Amino acid sequence: MSDQTRPASLDDFRALLETLPGADEAAAERVRAREPQLTKPPGSLGRLEELSLWLAAWQGRQPPAMDKPAARVFAGNHGITEKGVSAYPSEVTAQMVLNFEAGGAAINQLCKVFGVGLAVTALDLDNPTNDFTEEAAMDEDDCLAAILTGMDAVPDTADVLCLGEMGIGNTTSAAAICHALYGGSAGDWTGAGTGVTGATLSAKVEVVGEAVVLHHHLATDGIDFLRRLGGRELAAIAGAVVAARLKRIPVMLDGFISTAAATTLEATRQGALDHCQIAHLSAEPGHKLLSEALGKNPIFDLGMRLGEASGAALAVGVLRAAADCHGGMATFAEAGVSDKD
Repeated sequence: MSDQTRPASLDDFRALLETLPGADEAAAERVRAREPQLTKPPGSLGRLEELSLWLAAWQGRQPPAMDKPAARVFAGNHGITEKGVSAYPSEVTAQMVLNFEAGGAAINQLCKVFGVGLAVTALDLDNPTNDFTEEAAMDEDDCLAAILTGMDAVPDTADVLCLGEMGIGNTTSAAAICHALYGGSAGDWTGAGTGVTGATLSAKVEVVGEAVVLHHHLATDGIDFLRRLGGRELAAIAGAVVAARLKRIPVMLDGFISTAAATTLEATRQGALDHCQIAHLSAEPGHKLLSEALGKNPIFDLGMRLGEASGAALAVGVLRAAADCHGGMATFAEAGVSDKD
């Protein structure tokens, strides 16, 4: 990230959103011209055709490539866990980071299968964010520092960036952000997370509603909701989304939490997520509502709700199939196959 694009304040970050580059329409047009010539009925590869077009447009090249996929997982701790919103203690965040580093988590296996370069960044785990039912989760400096960590983590040469998180309590944070931005009831957005049920789930719903009541009239835009209701790992995801756009790297968002983090950008500047796809529909109930609000159709639905960028890494296989079909298939003329009359 150059000095020219490195924000020195949250207002600088807001201003940066207004300068985001658009898609490469020339590359997209070359995809549109080639696709009907390939040896298949028009539209017969369905979503794969859409994804090859999306990859080319945001990579700025035709055919698109999928040789260097990258995954970045950000970890943070939340003060809201003191309200008993999770089935696990906050210590699990650091323990899982060690598991990632040792190669023992699901994301490690999925990255290995699909050849995805993985890096995990822990953000000040010994210093949880504030309890956002009492005050803002982060002050401006803390939020900006997390955003910059996310921006700095984006490699220059990735073909796609898969984004995920780890943080006990962060489904509560994601639910609060979505409830604040899109309305409805707190219960619409709040799910089991790590597996809470009964009275604990009811308390979690109450916490989400209480937090939104406190902050809703104070927040100025999506970035401010991120600061007030988010966590460091969510802010890092938002920063990574913007840095990827500046580097012309398409982004694969994982599930509910990653999408909630990114939606604060869209709420601040329409079109900020045009270079993003949602990998999978999380089993968290709020994710379907959020995907619909963003007008983005997740690529698959396997009932997953793990996080860790697990769904995003799994989607790399689909993206690779889309890119290889578009770039590797013969045209009717090349194959000597008669086209339709």
